[in-house]
Amino acid sequence: MTGGRTAPRVKLAMEALVSSATAEHREFSHITPEYQAISQLCRQVRSVAEVSALLRIPLGVVRVLIADMAAEGLVRVHQPQLDEGRPDVNLLERVLSGLRRL
Repeated sequence: MTGGRTAPRVKLAMEALVSSATAEHREFSHITPEYQAISQLCRQVRSVAEVSALLRIPLGVVRVLIADMAAEGLVRVHQPQLDEGRPDVNLLERVLSGLRRL
């Protein structure tokens, strides 16, 4: 899936948000099944960790795939902004809200 690579070309936080950058009816015959699955799943914005869990692919592999897809323009990655090494308060509130829904 990753061509033997174990690290993405760019650092991706597991909480980074990913959205599909392709049209819904785009022809997918030239891309791998993993790219197709990620592209379809990210029609709704998902975190890198969610993509990994939902597709049952190890986090490290998903990071490499998503970084490659972003380089090809297939997905958009929205990295969290860290202020002096601390996570964004909005991110923490969203995580807390999600945990409460569980």
